Amino acid sequence: MAIKVPSGKKTLTGAPINPLPGDVPYTTVSLCPECGAQVEARVLEQDGRIVMEKTCPEHGFFRDTLLAHADYFHRMVSWNRDVGCGVSNPAIPDAKSCPDDCGMCNLHVSHTVLANVDLTNRCNLACPICFANASVQDYIYEPSFEQIVDTLQTLRDSRPVAGRVVQFAGGEPTLHPDWFRILAKAGEMGFSHVQCATNGLKFAEDSFAEKSREAGLHTLYLQFDGVNPELYEKIRGRRDLLDIKMKAIEKVRQAGLKIVYVPTIVKGVNDDQVPKIVQFALDTIDVCSGISFQPVAITGRIDQEEREQMRYTLSDLAEGVNSLGYTTREDWFPLSCTTPITELIQALRNEPNVMISCHPLCGIGTYFFVDRNRKPTPVTRFLDIQGLFSDIQKQADKLKNRTVFKSLYNNLSKVGLFSSANKHFDQSRAPEGLTLTKLGQTIEGLLDKKAGRGANDGTYTYKTLMVAGMHFMDSYNYDVERVKRCVIHYSAPDKRLYPFCTYNSGPLFRNRIEKQFSCSKAEYRQRRGAATE
Repeated sequence: MAIKVPSGKKTLTGAPINPLPGDVPYTTVSLCPECGAQVEARVLEQDGRIVMEKTCPEHGFFRDTLLAHADYFHRMVSWNRDVGCGVSNPAIPDAKSCPDDCGMCNLHVSHTVLANVDLTNRCNLACPICFANASVQDYIYEPSFEQIVDTLQTLRDSRPVAGRVVQFAGGEPTLHPDWFRILAKAGEMGFSHVQCATNGLKFAEDSFAEKSREAGLHTLYLQFDGVNPELYEKIRGRRDLLDIKMKAIEKVRQAGLKIVYVPTIVKGVNDDQVPKIVQFALDTIDVCSGISFQPVAITGRIDQEEREQMRYTLSDLAEGVNSLGYTTREDWFPLSCTTPITELIQALRNEPNVMISCHPLCGIGTYFFVDRNRKPTPVTRFLDIQGLFSDIQKQADKLKNRTVFKSLYNNLSKVGLFSSANKHFDQSRAPEGLTLTKLGQTIEGLLDKKAGRGANDGTYTYKTLMVAGMHFMDSYNYDVERVKRCVIHYSAPDKRLYPFCTYNSGPLFRNRIEKQFSCSKAEYRQRRGAATE
């Protein structure tokens, strides 16, 4: 069972933190999909699934599946420690209601791990499943360079942990006329990792990837829904899109950038592509560092039967990957399981560090170690992750407020992390070439991005592939306690931070922000002298 948080726990600004339950059934606060009113919801196990049930006094009863396989839920919550404590300088220090009083508020439990900054709502595609609705708006949202710098500064000013990882998004972010200048500025401001969420069209052009790398880009989060051209015609409106993406991948490879493939998965449309995408990532492991599957969020008025046909959950994703034969249910864990490592680093440095303290239902993943023949081995096969993390947590608890060392790698060695790893490491089950030393170097590379790139020749760390899923909420499965623990935030021109699932669902702060800082298409053409398409 999950470790329960004492009922008296509070955020850094004194707001009470509701402890998460260790098992079903439990009650939480959700939203009515029709009117958006807050309603009590019950989460329970039913016919082998985890479901949410709620009733709006005006619009009636709703039921939605959170996980199609209940045993994944029990596994995910068993890892949870719920150690987030929010931010010390919220823009809204006296919020009364989540998710309505947003922008970051005193009720929020997690700080920013990954920040999104939308550069434009313009796009060179017209995807019907786009949550940004970029192609159908009658206005242009495209912050100026100065406004974007302000949004970045908001992230850097966040306390107690300054924003370190930024992902430029949109629309299609590469269409912003100051694209290269923005990348360079992010590096100057101290962001350690700069990403972009892209459809890849611009990166298929000559020299664009190379110029982006030179300006400071590190990783592409590349929209990638499958390996069949017909899918792109159906989902994205262009049959030739897969060929363009293949060209982009080659250009990115030549430029020395990394790719995380980002498939949007709709049940009955492209869920059969899940194992094929994993295999494609293994085949392109020289340029790929991970896959971030995103089950589609369902918006609009859709009856329960149709939703059940479309709903694709994180346990469905895990089972889809398992069909390749590399993994089983025991190889999956929630993204929030890594908090003991963060607590150890915090104890060593005697200062707060980035912590993935999201709700256990927000994300699920596994890590492959990939040998030179591109054969993947899940980390759980040769490393007792739960035993290792338990030891790390004990070390962190002992070392809090101890002397700060200079080298992170040496720190971890001195406090016995690698001796603990040796205790839980089974060399006989490890992939070819993975020694304890190489494992330690790889862990360092995962914790410190600079260790995995730069002047070294790429052999310092072992090849790994993160396979993960993030299930962003919609009004049918909304859970306010999940929102409070969100670690993926939008930084907006109003100098506030918004959790992903208040920006794109629920209260839809995206619409409010874009309208506040937008102009008409005619005005945009006059000001920019550019087309709006």
